[in-house]
Amino acid sequence: MRSFVIGGAGFIGSHLVELLVERGPVTVYDNMSVGKREFIESALASGRAALVTRDVCDLDTLTRAMAGHDVVFHLAANPEARWGLERTGLDLEQGTVATYNALEAARLNGVRQFVFSSSGTVYGNVAESCAEMDLGHLPISLYGASKLAGEAMLAAFVECFGLDGFTCRFGNVVGPRGTHGAILDFCNKLKAHPDYLDVLGDGNQAKPYLHVTDCVAGLLFVLDRAKEEKPAIYNLAPPDATSVKRIAELCVAASPNKAARIQYGTAPQGWPGDVPRSLLRPDKLSALGFRVRYTSDEAVRLAVAEVAREVFGPHAARPSA
Repeated sequence: MRSFVIGGAGFIGSHLVELLVERGPVTVYDNMSVGKREFIESALASGRAALVTRDVCDLDTLTRAMAGHDVVFHLAANPEARWGLERTGLDLEQGTVATYNALEAARLNGVRQFVFSSSGTVYGNVAESCAEMDLGHLPISLYGASKLAGEAMLAAFVECFGLDGFTCRFGNVVGPRGTHGAILDFCNKLKAHPDYLDVLGDGNQAKPYLHVTDCVAGLLFVLDRAKEEKPAIYNLAPPDATSVKRIAELCVAASPNKAARIQYGTAPQGWPGDVPRSLLRPDKLSALGFRVRYTSDEAVRLAVAEVAREVFGPHAARPSA
């Protein structure tokens, strides 16, 4: 199997590439805006992976690079939803347009299998647990809007051009090599000023957190097993959630100063467009036989330890349960 991974040098993509090289040659296509060569160095050194450093918005180059592959994993996107508040065209360019380019390049090259990384943000501001067909509310962030647009385009390409399309709606993915998110943000803040931690929102925000190893295992499971519908859409997340307050406490416990004061905001949202509380129902994947290894709390606890070592050094404390 020849795999083409758009955004393959980034957080999730680099973990996926490490598994894909065991199945055959891999081309990593990444503009390196947040991805790092060091994340995929072992895959490159194996001789089974190659890196193309270009932007997914360059359709001509993307189309040429994709030739001869069997499957496309499209992971590239704006990595931080809040950035869309400062540059409103960011999710249009790196989300909607980039996804169209990836689909069009696949069509032009006759690549039949296409795996798209979507997000639970497509469900909008809904606190109840959402299954795949629970789309009664629209997204409230530009990031979520771009993901829903990408899902719609994939469905259209599946119908019109015969692609085998697979969509995974992720929970909040956490783990080593993270380039964004609350855990990395909190650890960086504590490194910059060890005595206190400012938290956006009142700390009661709660979401399902998915460890990156479960994320990439789920992506491959979907590719291998999800054949019963077109396009195939799956929630990829644990069924539980973890609060921002719990994440902040664990990050302080893993930092050099365990007496750091946590200062919460007063708003229920961290920022405009942030969904305060969300839950995803992974029933469809469970019915096929896939279950994540880690609950949301377990994923967060493990990820805090992993990210703390990256930020504070190898002797960072492991937070207790």
